[in-house]
Parts: sequence; structure tokens; C-alpha cells
Amino acid sequence: QVQLVESGGGLVQDGGSLRLSCVASGYTFSDKLIGWFRQAPGKEREFVAGINSGGGREYYGDSVKGRFTISRDNAKNTIYLQMNSLKPEDTAVYYCARFRGGRVNYEQDYDYWGQGTQVTVSS
Repeated sequence: QVQLVESGGGLVQDGGSLRLSCVASGYTFSDKLIGWFRQAPGKEREFVAGINSGGGREYYGDSVKGRFTISRDNAKNTIYLQMNSLKPEDTAVYYCARFRGGRVNYEQDYDYWGQGTQVTVSS
């Protein structure tokens, strides 16, 4: 079955960096775009970034452009999210998900989700 497992979350100070990983299994990894979303307490889930199947096209939410970088290693079935210049407002649970088609920034267009990893940025 399809599984996505995130890791790399933790506690970091304002201005710090973290790298999240998402390992996928149960399907042909290189066939699908993968996205990252996040959800802060009391807020709706927000699109963070996406990367197409070959890794040549990246998408970013406005709030993370210039600070976050998404990448993938198809040989390792892994997606990465490098997060720099972190801010307290980046605090959230971060999820990776498999895109099934439609709009890249639309969570309803993703069919499989990981369990999430917590990122906390202290001020």
C-alpha cells in the first residue's frame, strides 16, 4: 500500500534551519508530484511547496518563497524540504502528500498523506 513517512521536525530558534524528509513507498515514486502542506493550531491546512515527478519544476506558497527549497531524490524515494530563516509563524505540523492531479496548491487534489512532523520555531 502507498505510504508516506515524514521526519526531521523539531524545535529550532527564530532564524534557524531544518530539513524535513518524506520517504514514499508502495507505488512508482518517480511517477508522481509530491507536495508539502502545513497546519498550525486553529488554522486551515496551507500549501507549502510541491515538486514534479522529474524534479524540474518547483512550486511554493507565497509565505515561504525565498526561504524554503523543495527537492527530490528518486533513487531514494525521498522528498526534502529545506527550511531556512525560520520564523515563529512557521510553527505547524508539516505533511507530505501525493498529488493525483488538478491544482498543486489544493489539498483535495492529493490522495495519500503522511502522518506529519511537528516543527516549532521559538522566538
